[in-house]
Amino acid sequence: MPRPFDPEDVLRLPLIANLATTNADGAPRNAPLWFHWEAGALFMLADESSSSLRRIERDPRVAVEIVDYDNGRGVMRHLGFRGRASVEMMDEALFRRLLSRYLGNDESLWNPWFIENVAQVSDPSSRLLCLVPDSIYTNDVSFFRTGPQMATV
Repeated sequence: MPRPFDPEDVLRLPLIANLATTNADGAPRNAPLWFHWEAGALFMLADESSSSLRRIERDPRVAVEIVDYDNGRGVMRHLGFRGRASVEMMDEALFRRLLSRYLGNDESLWNPWFIENVAQVSDPSSRLLCLVPDSIYTNDVSFFRTGPQMATV
């Protein structure tokens, strides 16, 4: 069955991924994360103290939702992933590609305080959460505002 849109159209945008996991008693948890899509895998940031990391180590089953929403243009595209995530050692080059999606390609313009204290690019405890999805779901409910004859995505 054809998809309503090419997932790559949403994955190239600097949007937020909402990672859903479960805690030890099965209760749902979610976390908004920056992401990078590369080679059929979704990479998200974590470190050794991350609760999302600990939940994935205990139960790797996850769902990830990404929404491209622009109320003014009537755009609402939803992209969902399901599968088992893994915790990977930090790949600094991949991490920098992820950061450039949100901060721009010119690293000289990146806030040094943010890189050292929040992103911690070179911190040995930094990790990547990796999801090679078992399934990908797309749903396009754009045109809710203007109708399909008027909106352009």
